[in-house]
Amino acid sequence: MTENNKLIAIFEDQPVRRTWDGKAEKWLFSVVDIVGILSQSADPRNYWKVLKNRLNKEGSEVVTKCNQLKMLAPEDRLWEAADHMRANSALRLNEFAEPVLGLIFLKFAGVKFSKTEKEISEERKKKKESYGLPAEASAKAGGASVARERPVSSADYHAQGTLFVPEEARFSYLIELPEGTDMGKAVNDAMKEIEAENKELAGILPKSFQKLDSRSIITLLRNFNQIPDDIEGDAFGRIYEYFLGKFAIADGSGGGEFFTPTSIVKLIVEILEPFKGYIYDPACGSGGMFVQSVEFIKRHFENGNLPARGTQAGKIKASRKVSIYGQEKTDQTVRIAKMNLAIHGLSGDIRQGNTYYEDLHRSVGKFDFAMANPPFNVNGIDKERIKDDPRFLYGIPRNDNGNYLWIQIFISALKNTGRAGFVMANSASDAGHSEKEIRTKMVDDDLVDVMVAVGPNMF
Repeated sequence: MTENNKLIAIFEDQPVRRTWDGKAEKWLFSVVDIVGILSQSADPRNYWKVLKNRLNKEGSEVVTKCNQLKMLAPEDRLWEAADHMRANSALRLNEFAEPVLGLIFLKFAGVKFSKTEKEISEERKKKKESYGLPAEASAKAGGASVARERPVSSADYHAQGTLFVPEEARFSYLIELPEGTDMGKAVNDAMKEIEAENKELAGILPKSFQKLDSRSIITLLRNFNQIPDDIEGDAFGRIYEYFLGKFAIADGSGGGEFFTPTSIVKLIVEILEPFKGYIYDPACGSGGMFVQSVEFIKRHFENGNLPARGTQAGKIKASRKVSIYGQEKTDQTVRIAKMNLAIHGLSGDIRQGNTYYEDLHRSVGKFDFAMANPPFNVNGIDKERIKDDPRFLYGIPRNDNGNYLWIQIFISALKNTGRAGFVMANSASDAGHSEKEIRTKMVDDDLVDVMVAVGPNMF
């Protein structure tokens, strides 16, 4: 699609959806998007609805009755705007991906923080009312002394499964900073403050925003501010994964290192049915296998809850039914995975290391499920370093290819009742020589249950 034919136009550095009317030979633009840019409203759709009703009552001819047209989804609109900016910058794709994903994370963290802040406030208000107390007073209720409330702290947010976001790290604060502010430094500092208050994110969040000029950061902040504050957490996850997929497609050469198409991940998860247990992905990329495993549980049990210990009483969250363990070669991909888990309200033990040589989770016989999309047909692996590794129980292939090393890593990680599902190159199914010998042993040991052929152009 050429620049002139794109379904996104840029106005005041912000995206406007449009569609081509072939019959009239003209572009039709989204009124909601234009109103949002001109009004700077946090809810441009409602703003336009109210304005339209007012104009109708006044008899204005500005508003006419017309059919609503199908426009791009919010994810498409946000991506088109971000990609337009990247195309007009000097940054390489991998330099641009991490800060953009970081800003999506920042928006998510701020929205969830605000929701929890309101919930904590309402809960405290109800507690005071139950004692018949005014908001600020200390008193005695029912003969018991009721002390003045302690200040709300980060621990209160952590107890609700919410990241604590200091005021100067909040999306709403950053977007209102005055002109002339060094936005790269401001966002870097925001990420550092969030890490300081949430130890599980220490060293994880991107702090490379000074590679972007202040105007670009402000534009990105405004674009992502179009994500409504009442959006559900899962929707943030979808936006994050959508961007991961787009970066993978745009990158072409290396995107598959951190992203597996969601349809493939869902297929593996549906076959394995990981209702509970320990899940291992030794080539975890952005953590999609973990996310979809929890989504699988949620889909099968209403509201993401499972009956506790075989009873209908007592419910526990789906995310607590599985324990997540992953490993990745590059530090950047580990950070992306941990942000992805956090956006989905998950946590896990994700470690950085070369899986061929480092079994950081001491995986042999430990896991209920192994899922992965490892790199295919890797050569140059130092076989001398792995010759005594207990993970390779079927032997080390004589040819220079890592496919059957990966397959053995998955198999060796399983408990006796464990199941593995993974993506592998088609060539592994009929490879000859030493790989055939290993495959024959696996088949003889009744390890292979199902193989699914995937069509071309999936990656």
